[in-house]
Amino acid sequence: MLRRVLIAAPLMLLAQAAVAADDKAAAEGGQYVDLLPLGLPIVVNGRLVNYVFVHVRINLAASADPLRARAKEPHLRDALVRAAHRTPFTVATDHNKIDTAKLAAALMRDAATILGRGQVRSVAVTSQQPRRRVATPRA
Repeated sequence: MLRRVLIAAPLMLLAQAAVAADDKAAAEGGQYVDLLPLGLPIVVNGRLVNYVFVHVRINLAASADPLRARAKEPHLRDALVRAAHRTPFTVATDHNKIDTAKLAAALMRDAATILGRGQVRSVAVTSQQPRRRVATPRA
């Protein structure tokens, strides 16, 4: 009997540690949704000049369900790509960047439709990388 207890005790401790680690990982998920990197077009005078790859984070409200929102991530990406092709987020003075304010405003509108009103607190572009470096346009 004592042998069974000695064998089972370490296994029970390992199981408890695994459950605690899963709970901690779920809690650390955070109130945000990170979109997979997207290539958004830079269009000038109706001509494609460049692509800029962006990483976008959607910060959720405290009352939002992050698991449900993360399940809608493909819909959010699709809405962002559609908005970028409809009205490109081009910066007139630099064709290696996108207009983050326009992107955030467009994605806030679409996210409110996809996730529900009051679910999104803010949208942040965490990084942007041009496909290739393009010369700055002359004034």
